[in-house]
Amino acid sequence: MAGATDVGLWVTKQLRPIGDMIGLGAVPELKAIHHDAGTLVIGAGASLTDAFAALVDFEPGWADIARRFAAPPIRNAGTLGGNLANASPIGDSMPGLIALDARVLLRRGERLRRVPLEDFYPGYQQTALEPGEFIQALELPPAPAGRLFRCWKISRRFDQDISTVCGAFALTLADGHVGDARIAFGGMAATPRRALITEALLLGQRWAADTISDAMAALAEEFTPLDDLRASAAYRRQVAAKLLQRLWLEASGVPVSLCGLEPLP
Repeated sequence: MAGATDVGLWVTKQLRPIGDMIGLGAVPELKAIHHDAGTLVIGAGASLTDAFAALVDFEPGWADIARRFAAPPIRNAGTLGGNLANASPIGDSMPGLIALDARVLLRRGERLRRVPLEDFYPGYQQTALEPGEFIQALELPPAPAGRLFRCWKISRRFDQDISTVCGAFALTLADGHVGDARIAFGGMAATPRRALITEALLLGQRWAADTISDAMAALAEEFTPLDDLRASAAYRRQVAAKLLQRLWLEASGVPVSLCGLEPLP
């Protein structure tokens, strides 16, 4: 463990026995953040504060999530690697990182393997970590030309609340058409997941209102989220589709307040 912002609650709130632990919070190699040929490499032990600062510098569209993730004491103590390894389906960092095609570097002794973050979660609160492996770092490849990226968190409270839905969109636009699309959500399934059907529908299409309307209809049916205390399944599906509409409105220069959505502060 590193920051123990979640593991600590397993003990104090759930009274869970966790056995022997190894503290990684003082390992400088795991805290390193650097660029390698345009790729951003964030050590798994880097604090959320430092990791988010690097992510916002790398991709300004990350700013909304960075500002709303927990509170400063948690961001200063918790780590990005810990957030990923916790494997929560409503973890705020995963959808944006999946949309940005992030990879996790997994080490066991001298063996190092890279796994796309979207493949790191085989099931509910499960990871692809093998016995003896740990997350060494996270890698984000250089941004393609013309990429449009946004990541938004929807929750019952604006500050310090768990996501109801978190949606991330990374699209490349060229000559008025969608050249590539990576769309990922948290809170819509048992794991953070890409909206592959909606992505396929957008590819090669004109960046226009009718295309977005068709994609919204597909997105509203692509997932089968749960009803729970935070929201109904129907609400989650509607919000997911509306976030895609928000992306198009912002990119088109239309004030989002015209469609009933609050503008970004």
